[in-house]
Amino acid sequence: MLYLTRKVGESVIINDDIEITVVEVRGRSIKLGFTFPPHVSVLRREIYERIQAENRAAAGVDPSAGAALMAGLGDRPLGERLTLKQRPTEAPAAPAQAQRPPRRPME
Repeated sequence: MLYLTRKVGESVIINDDIEITVVEVRGRSIKLGFTFPPHVSVLRREIYERIQAENRAAAGVDPSAGAALMAGLGDRPLGERLTLKQRPTEAPAAPAQAQRPPRRPME
């Protein structure tokens, strides 16, 4: 985690298009201002976690299922990991070509 010290009015830039500015400091709380592109989502952690829990519940997914799946993959490279259908170990044979009769010489 990166820790920075900023004063009121000072900013931090992230990825050239996100700016976080310290707007106000009052006691033990600070007010931050965010400038970011419309495609970026910014949520408070407690809201983000609630949304994730609701999505898992709606999908009927056990939260520990993802961890168990990842543990089963082990250290295998991405290309060697199993998919829903096990990949064949050999490439499928090419379909047989239709045999043409030999050409007759032109007269």
